[in-house]
Order: sequence, then structure tokens, then C-alpha cells
Amino acid sequence: MAEDIHADRRERAASRLRDAGVDGLICFPSRNLQYLTGFEESPGERHLLLVMPAAGRERDDPSLLVPALYERQVREETTVADVRTWRDGDDPTAAVRELFGEFGLGEGRLLVDDTMWATFTQDLRDAAPDATWGLASEILADLRVRKDEAELTAMRAAATAADATVDDLRDLGADAVGMTESELADWIVDRMGEHGGDGPSFGPIVGAGPNGAKPHHGHGDREIRPGDPVVLDFGTRVDGYPSDQTRTLVFDGDPPAAYERIHETVREAQAAAIAAVEPGATAESVDRAARGVIEDAGRGDAFVHRTGHGVGLDVHEEPYLVAGNGRTLEPGMVFSVEPGIYLDGRFGCRIEDLVVVTEDGCDRLNRTDRGWH
Repeated sequence: MAEDIHADRRERAASRLRDAGVDGLICFPSRNLQYLTGFEESPGERHLLLVMPAAGRERDDPSLLVPALYERQVREETTVADVRTWRDGDDPTAAVRELFGEFGLGEGRLLVDDTMWATFTQDLRDAAPDATWGLASEILADLRVRKDEAELTAMRAAATAADATVDDLRDLGADAVGMTESELADWIVDRMGEHGGDGPSFGPIVGAGPNGAKPHHGHGDREIRPGDPVVLDFGTRVDGYPSDQTRTLVFDGDPPAAYERIHETVREAQAAAIAAVEPGATAESVDRAARGVIEDAGRGDAFVHRTGHGVGLDVHEEPYLVAGNGRTLEPGMVFSVEPGIYLDGRFGCRIEDLVVVTEDGCDRLNRTDRGWH
């Protein structure tokens, strides 16, 4: 991604802080930190914090406070100019307190990363005991929900790698019979890598036969048998951005008697939901479109989850396609559309594609055949 993208995001976030009457934002290793700086790291026991004041304050340029062992890495991977360090043996809370003093953030309203560990939030409270606190999503969720061109380019590439893997699964055919769910999950991860993906975006779901009736089964040691409907939900990442798609396939043999009609119902429900996606529609209206088809088929009680979820740096983020969510859809939003029917002890069926809202409708990021053969 171009170097100025993250600086632009920080400027927009700082302006939103000012407009919301918030004095500052503090992030730790998270998708929010990655979104604002380009630096990706897992949380650890050391204090690594982005401190970003609202626009228009006397001091409004952001600062990164990092362990000294990260300094070179952070300077090379971000465009944040002010990088402060502390060494093992120093008191990082004192360094935070000093930084807050420079920024004038000892009081007022501050936002912290939604996923920040309690040990760090407690240290922030010690450093600014007179401040009031909220969550970063108050500002960043609306900023992140509309994807820019760089994000969409990465997500299209990740979707292409997942689609190519679906084609490989169809080519595998009867050779999948006898494999365990875990063996097939490993095979899927390997194939996504061969197609340009950078690791799985989440643990692949391979649910064969009755295991497919558990929407988040994962994978286990059950062998795939002839006639098994197999729920296959997986994705990979490109430039940090994920794909997420589901197909339900029968690799060999004849499926259970009810399966073909149920698969067709799910396919019709997904088509109805995608047809409902356009700017100005609400998230709940898309859920209602899918759910209506399944209820009309008499299977409403077997559709046990929302129709979809937003996808970005996080695999699950805003907007959520669920009853009661009146959020208006806007161009640039990316989310899954994934209705399903699950018959306990028998089998499950889910079909999922990612879509991006366009100026006059939506565009599917996944383009492979949605049939079950």
C-alpha cells in the first residue's frame, strides 16, 4: 500500500475525534493500530501504544511509544514521525504519563482500543486519573466500514485465491472421500498458499455429514464419506486483508433425500439477499430478504444465525446483517452474505460470498459455482 494511506487515515480519525469532542485515542497492537499505522504485531506483555490527539489541539501529531527492541522495525514500517522508546527495566507507565503531559491528555475524554488488555487500560488510568474513557470503535468503526481502493484490491486478490481453492476442491472430487476433516482443512490451507494467499484468515471449517449442522464446527477426525454434504468455510489474507467464503459440496455418492431441496432453498435465499443490497438499503433488510425465503420453505427454525457480517482487517466487523440493525448501506462496505440451514444430527448447508456495495447495487468478490456437485 502507498505510504500516504495510513497518514490520511490518521488525519481523518483525528478530525473525527475533534468533531466528537474526544481529546485523544490510544491503540495497542490490534487491527486498529494496523489500520492507522500499517504496523502489524500481536499483543504482548510490553507497552506498545499509539497516542493520537484530536485535530486542532496545541499538540496534535501522533506518537508511538514502543519498547526499544521494536524501534528500528517500527520506524521502517510506519510513517509516524514521533517514535518514543523505553527499555526493559524502565517504568513504561511513567513514560505514558510523560507523553500524556506533553499532549495535555491528563484529563478530558479518551478512547482506547476495544480489545486492549486490562493490564494496559489500568496503566492508562493511572497515567490519566482525571480522564473519562470510551472505546475506539466510537470513532474508528465508521471510518473503517467503507473500504478504500487499496483495501478492495487486497480483498479481491484474497477472494480470488479462495475461489481458486474452491475449483481445486471440485477437481479433487471422489479423492476427498476417506480424508478426515482435518486433513482436508490442511489441504485447503496449502492450496490457498499456492494461489497467493498468506495463511488462513481464520481456522477453516470442514463439517462433514452431521458435523455440518454445527455452524462453527471447525474440523476434526471424522472421515468424509460418500453422500456427505460437507460445509467448507475458509479464507486467506493478502496484504493483511481477508477473504471468507463457503460452499457445501458432496464429493461422491448421493446426498440425503432432503439435501437437494435444502441446498436450492439456501441458494435462493442468498440470491434474494444479494439482490436486496444497494446504497440506502438497511442491513436488516438484507437479512430479512434471505430469512423470508427460508421461512417460506418451512425451514426458518433451522436458520440459526445472522445473514452476514462486515469484513475488513477483522474477519468480523461492521456492518452486521441482522434483524434490528437499521444501519444504512453505503458504497465501499464489504460484508458476507451467508444464509444456512442446519438439521441437527443430519447435515448442514451454507453458501457464502463476500460483496462490496457499489453506487447502484453490489459486486460479488467470490465468483465460483455455488452448486453442490
